[in-house]
Amino acid sequence: MTPDLLNVEHLTMRFGGLTAIDDLSFAAKAGAITALIGPNGAGKTTVFNCLTGFYKPSIGRLALHHAAGELLLEQMDGFRIARSGVARTFQNIRLFPRMTALENLIVAQHNPLMRASAYTLGGLVGLPSFRRAEDAAIDFAAEWLERVGLLDRADDEAGSLPYGAQRKLEIARAMCTRPALLCLDEPAAGLNPRESAELNRLLVGIRERERIGILLIEHDMSVVMGISDHVVVLDYGRCIAAGPPAAIRRDPAVIRAYLGEPAEDEMAARGGG
Repeated sequence: MTPDLLNVEHLTMRFGGLTAIDDLSFAAKAGAITALIGPNGAGKTTVFNCLTGFYKPSIGRLALHHAAGELLLEQMDGFRIARSGVARTFQNIRLFPRMTALENLIVAQHNPLMRASAYTLGGLVGLPSFRRAEDAAIDFAAEWLERVGLLDRADDEAGSLPYGAQRKLEIARAMCTRPALLCLDEPAAGLNPRESAELNRLLVGIRERERIGILLIEHDMSVVMGISDHVVVLDYGRCIAAGPPAAIRRDPAVIRAYLGEPAEDEMAARGGG
């Protein structure tokens, strides 16, 4: 059995009198893609904000099973979560547009570079250990640019890249932090069918080669059903279904809540075909 990488237990998030997440529990496994789906306003991004330290949950336990041991994310500051193996992309692309594609990926390796520089002193005096770390960071950034098909655009400003290329660059930047858990917030938003197919191949390749956990929020069902190992469906902040994509596709509660269509048994009762 593949071990759980992330356990979300009884997660509840309240904003005043509004309950955005209501007693949510699910697990995400290492080496697997877990998708969170649901209608707009179902609470998906709120879950990500709790996992990545933007929000402190009202109630709940968020356990990341890391090489260093179990980490309770709800007890950590956001910047410490980012250093502990959780990386994230956003629905609205947040690259550094005036930096080159290569520089965006080197910046993502800021923490190991700072350690190698003895927190700037070694960089100023040109310590050999820092130069080695800097060369390694450039090589690793170039490797990811090649994997996302952007090596020939390494010296172009990120903001000048086509939209689909910026999406891939943002994922590459997240991977340059060497995460154990990659959280992707609607990575297919705004992509055409060809670009969505390329995204599918990229994410499957990350799952198979890196063996990390991927937690995915996505409205594009061709992406969700094509690459996910496990799907969790939210509606009004609660989990209404969870399981493999084939089972989720047939689930009457999902059809009603997410697709806005009557279930087959309801259609039959009405005399529908």
